[in-house]
Amino acid sequence: MRTLYKQFLGICLSYFIVNYAIAEQLPETLLKIKPSVVGVGTFLPSRSPRSVFLGTGFVVGNGQLIVTNAHVVAKSLNTARLEQWAIFVTINNISKRAIVDRIAFDKEHDIAILKLRQGALPALTLGDTRKVREGELYAFTGYPIGMVLGLYPVTHRGIVSAISPVAIPVINSGKLNAKLINRLHAPYDVYQLDATAYPGNSGSPLYEVSSGKVIGVINKVFVKETKENVLSKPSGITYAIPIEHVKKLLARKGL
Repeated sequence: MRTLYKQFLGICLSYFIVNYAIAEQLPETLLKIKPSVVGVGTFLPSRSPRSVFLGTGFVVGNGQLIVTNAHVVAKSLNTARLEQWAIFVTINNISKRAIVDRIAFDKEHDIAILKLRQGALPALTLGDTRKVREGELYAFTGYPIGMVLGLYPVTHRGIVSAISPVAIPVINSGKLNAKLINRLHAPYDVYQLDATAYPGNSGSPLYEVSSGKVIGVINKVFVKETKENVLSKPSGITYAIPIEHVKKLLARKGL
């Protein structure tokens, strides 16, 4: 029994040392990550406020492409009043807005691609999801409560606590709906995290702490009560879409 106990303590200690060493690299990684994380929303000159925040996104590819969730940019624009998709970013402590176009949309995997009309931003590198393991430490950066506190990205970290099908099991058939049934036809794995995300985090990059390579896109948080209570009573369970689905969408569009 003592031998088993010592082995268990050894495993726990090794796990702590490895994750602590990785966590120590986060400050340096954040210097690379934050310039590539943007707010996503709409801009309408005749509205007050003119800019409306809807979620988070991050820059990839040639610096003109922004990845976000499909549900973040699913609404119809009021083109009659000149409403446009926009991103928001802080550069040298100055908040800026840029107009973008929605050029790719994958509702099944909750992914969308936007493109800057002008200019470019620093791009993040997409990682390899085949290397992701349960128990490993990752971080995500975004805007958990929008631009309420200013356009300053916030970072959370946690482990991949499970890799499981996107269709969350229900206790009885009465809780099934059309959306869940469709997912059961073609389920795919998502990452379950033990870190707390909020609605504004939708579209945030989930990345390796050591390298900054993106391995997923935050797309939802498990809400245990009502959406109104998610800020005061978060569940601490967050989900992310593996980055391979972003790669496939980019490839299909020749981007």
